[in-house]
Amino acid sequence: MVRRLRFNGTGSGVNGCPSVHEDLDTGEVVVHGPPLTDPDDIARLRHLGEGEVPIVVPRELLLDWGPKDRTRQAKTIGFDEFDRLFTQFEHTAWRLETRRRYASDEVTETYARFSRGEPVDWEGQDSEWCANRRAQAALGKQVGRVRIVDDPPTTGQLYLLDNARRNSAVGERMMNLSRAEADRLDLPSEDFWLFDSRMVALLLFDDADNLTGVELITEPAEVVRYSMVRDAAMHHAVPYEEFAAGLAAKE
Repeated sequence: MVRRLRFNGTGSGVNGCPSVHEDLDTGEVVVHGPPLTDPDDIARLRHLGEGEVPIVVPRELLLDWGPKDRTRQAKTIGFDEFDRLFTQFEHTAWRLETRRRYASDEVTETYARFSRGEPVDWEGQDSEWCANRRAQAALGKQVGRVRIVDDPPTTGQLYLLDNARRNSAVGERMMNLSRAEADRLDLPSEDFWLFDSRMVALLLFDDADNLTGVELITEPAEVVRYSMVRDAAMHHAVPYEEFAAGLAAKE
């Protein structure tokens, strides 16, 4: 079976070598770099087995990008504290949405209308959430999302694609990416918010797609990994209007 390897990071900003990868299933670490070739050095190594190749990497590579015990860095926060993050962030808030449905959407009147095939007046929607987004946009802060969409899209994904008109109207930059492209890029399945590229709010869901909790992650190497996910997703995603037009063209 092919390993599910995650690129953790590199000690080089030029050629990507040496680097650290982590097996997401076994927890094993794969490190690559220049081989140790001097026979005298190799002769001094203990327990070097047949077929094993010694490599040389900077100490900083393992310190910066080796696996960390994230449980020491992540803490569960309440929903009130989570809500405050959307007024306390300084510059940017960005989300990756990966799920096929969200139970909270399905209890709204707008979802009921959409499911019946009725048009939804998103511009007429006014709530504390909308007011907050407008207030943050007025302060020059940037909020954006990339939403992953299956082929064919689920009802929940189509609802959120329509809902993007409301997000956009209050100042969010809305983008979409196909599930196939997300898989090709090895994007994670987590739903998360990234605030100011310094903290991650990882959203936790139960089997019924209810939001059950939020973990706040501040460990620098973990935050950098999520920032790399954001950069890859944003590079390949397209504006929601373009994505919706593409779906309409297939019908």
